[in-house]
Amino acid sequence: MELRHLATFQKVAAVMSFTRAAAELSYAQSSVTGQIKALESSLQTQLFDRLGGKIQLTDAGVRLLPYAEQILALAEEARADVAGLREPAGTLVIGTMESITSYRMPPLLELFHHRYPRVQLSLRPSLCAETCQALRHGVYDLGFLMEQTTGHQGLETVVLAQERLVLVASPSYPLATEQRVTTEALRQAQVLATEAGCAYRELFEAELSTGDGNPVGFLEFGTIEAIKRGAAAGLGVCLLPEMTVADAVRAGELVILPWEVPFTVYTQLAWRQGKRLSRELRLFVDEAMRTMAEEKRQMVSA
Repeated sequence: MELRHLATFQKVAAVMSFTRAAAELSYAQSSVTGQIKALESSLQTQLFDRLGGKIQLTDAGVRLLPYAEQILALAEEARADVAGLREPAGTLVIGTMESITSYRMPPLLELFHHRYPRVQLSLRPSLCAETCQALRHGVYDLGFLMEQTTGHQGLETVVLAQERLVLVASPSYPLATEQRVTTEALRQAQVLATEAGCAYRELFEAELSTGDGNPVGFLEFGTIEAIKRGAAAGLGVCLLPEMTVADAVRAGELVILPWEVPFTVYTQLAWRQGKRLSRELRLFVDEAMRTMAEEKRQMVSA
């Protein structure tokens, strides 16, 4: 096995396209095809199934991928150490979501920009289920999750924080004057929500379900900012992480309604099980944990 063949295999497995892999590696497509065939020949097994215009990893390809990643990461670490390149460098592909990108990532991005300028963070927005799948397939190096469960098949996770969810509405919304808001009252209200697939939206939807088979009528918005604007305009109520509405609540644009959220979600950082974390990946995990701990201390002292 040659390192360049493993690197090409890793890229094809990540993007699931010989054409796209060739473009990203600046190779001719015939070179990519030839390297994969050479690798398959050396291993005496097929690594990809070619089905029409699409490809997918064979069982052998799935088994090879984590080894390829570890070999390539170790080779890069050896190269950097021998060459005396002590400064962290490279590209980290990170699956994330709007709430994390907009409200949690800025301090991390600023830190890496100033302290580790040779580390490039490539953020890929996706829902939690999509992030988990991309991590298992090696498309993402790390991924942020916000879910009720903290154990995910094929992944290793670290819990960064328990995420407080709050129900908010405009100060002029009828429920805003209630001493206590019941779940039954919420069933009669217009609910503004994120797109389907968001973990806390699905938990909220299940809580409001009456069990008669009729779906809960949510008014979906494309972004959290759009949801907040809709709520501030009096269109309805919405359930969001507290960090995303804190500024609007302080400004008096939204108020927190007295409804006790009956479920809990956790912000987590995940990577594929068995994946060897490079120095740069471990650095990101450590800095993410430190940043979240600092945020929690500031909230307690506020």
